[in-house]
Amino acid sequence: MATKAKVACDVKDLGLAAKGKLRIEWASQWMPVLKLIRKRFIKERPLEGIRISACLHVTTETANLAITLRDGGANVVLCASNPLSTQDDAAASLVKDYGIPVYAIKGEDTNTYYSHIVSALEHHPQVTMDDGADLVTTVLTKRQELIPEILGGTEETTTGVIRLRSMASDGVLKFPIVAVNDADTKHLFDNRYGTGQSTVDGIMRATTLLFAGLHVVVSGYGWCGRGVAMRARGLGADIIVTEVIPTRALEAVMDGYRVMPMAEAAKVGDVFVTLTGNKAVLTSEHFKVMKEGAVVCNAGHFNVEIDIPALEKMSLSKRQTREFVEEYTLRDGRKIYLLGEGRLINLAAAEGHPAVVMDMSFANQALSVEYMVKNAPKLEPKVYPVPAEIDRDVARLKLESMGIGIDKLTPEQEEYLSSWSEGT
Repeated sequence: MATKAKVACDVKDLGLAAKGKLRIEWASQWMPVLKLIRKRFIKERPLEGIRISACLHVTTETANLAITLRDGGANVVLCASNPLSTQDDAAASLVKDYGIPVYAIKGEDTNTYYSHIVSALEHHPQVTMDDGADLVTTVLTKRQELIPEILGGTEETTTGVIRLRSMASDGVLKFPIVAVNDADTKHLFDNRYGTGQSTVDGIMRATTLLFAGLHVVVSGYGWCGRGVAMRARGLGADIIVTEVIPTRALEAVMDGYRVMPMAEAAKVGDVFVTLTGNKAVLTSEHFKVMKEGAVVCNAGHFNVEIDIPALEKMSLSKRQTREFVEEYTLRDGRKIYLLGEGRLINLAAAEGHPAVVMDMSFANQALSVEYMVKNAPKLEPKVYPVPAEIDRDVARLKLESMGIGIDKLTPEQEEYLSSWSEGT
């Protein structure tokens, strides 16, 4: 039963707050760039009075972002961007210790998930923050009266950016969005190293499998897929990549992986990870030929990548054998194991990305919100990249926090790069 508090919320148990506060503080120690931004925000208050509704994975790292925004003067409300990604202790601490309204419970059903989005929108946001674009979609389809109040928003992940660009193309997007996901200091690190490590972590926690010697099928060779393939190979797995984009498939081949259609990979894979951002990547066609004991999971944003209804239909029985592991027994007696209900395995069964990489992602979020508040009147209702100066500043600050220095161009080098007259 959800617990209510003086601060508006719907969380699992406020009694978890003490544990959550310790974990939020631990994450903060590994987020030095966000710490520097928070220090400036406390002094300058650039978001004074701005109402922000954020639909993000409710984790300890997200908690530090919310606290930073609050300390910058914003009035922040947070809801979950996935039914299984909430860390209940972090949600409780945000409410009890930091006074930030949260609507998120790990394992919430679909109706509760969307009711929490509606609750976050009752805040009448001036800025939206999304991870998957469900918040903006709800505004555009069900809460259009809120549109005049909204200055703009930000989007955290690939799937959400794809959806938002489709909205802009169709002419239905009504306010500007900054695509945080597209910043180099986000997707090159969060998507690759964060997703790579946390996905493998989630699979290992859920199953206790030894990766060495396994045939691991990675579907989708974007930055997330690259990261998972890299980390699984590092543990001794044989990697098979499936793709629909020729250049990415060619990259995978030249990175040393086997590449084949899913219809072939389904016959040899031991573990399957989908990271495409699309639907019906694994279907009944593939379940029919999978090995006994095949493990199937998803690290893309939505669980539609795996055709779970088809797997249900093909099965004689289903049971939970471990936390986050469902065993489907097919009519021929073969067993297929689905992890985390097909939702983000790195957040369902593990703790999501390490704080040290989310530091850059959420630094981009905080600075992009500041940019949106300052520049919204000049922006059109379309998807914008993170300004290059923000991207560079985040990288510079991260290097400084690591004690790493780099070279600078000399005046002579700058002149050479900006001219065309000097050749051989």
